[in-house]
Amino acid sequence: MSPRKRRAFAIAGGLCLLALAAALVLNALQSNLVFFFSPTQVAAREAPASGSFRVGGLVEQGSLRREADGLTLRFAVTDTAHVVPVTYQGLLPDLFREGKGVVVAGKMGADGVFRATEVLAKHDENYMPPEAADAVKRAEAAAATLKTETR
Repeated sequence: MSPRKRRAFAIAGGLCLLALAAALVLNALQSNLVFFFSPTQVAAREAPASGSFRVGGLVEQGSLRREADGLTLRFAVTDTAHVVPVTYQGLLPDLFREGKGVVVAGKMGADGVFRATEVLAKHDENYMPPEAADAVKRAEAAAATLKTETR
């Protein structure tokens, strides 16, 4: 085999390995991708019916309930326009409170209750996840617009 053919085979083999590596990386990223949705988007069925995603907003006042086992919790996440009921089994972050910002990751159940596998609470008094803050602002603006139109 001539040096020219050997070089061509080496380049072709290198390109095949590079393509394989790129395909594996993209597949790993795709399977670990988790999208964020507001309660309004979940109510509008924009969130996936199956598969993991995140819901963010505020923990609705008076919605926190503990089950008898002490680890299962039920609460609601709201963007002031819509509410998503959530159930979670595990320990909550220390900063988890009603009326405060939260992002929950998990899957939507067939009964319309979000089954959370992870709960993330805000970490200081002035912080809310940017996606959740935007969702709350949009919902409040929509509610204000609706109020002025009904007058």
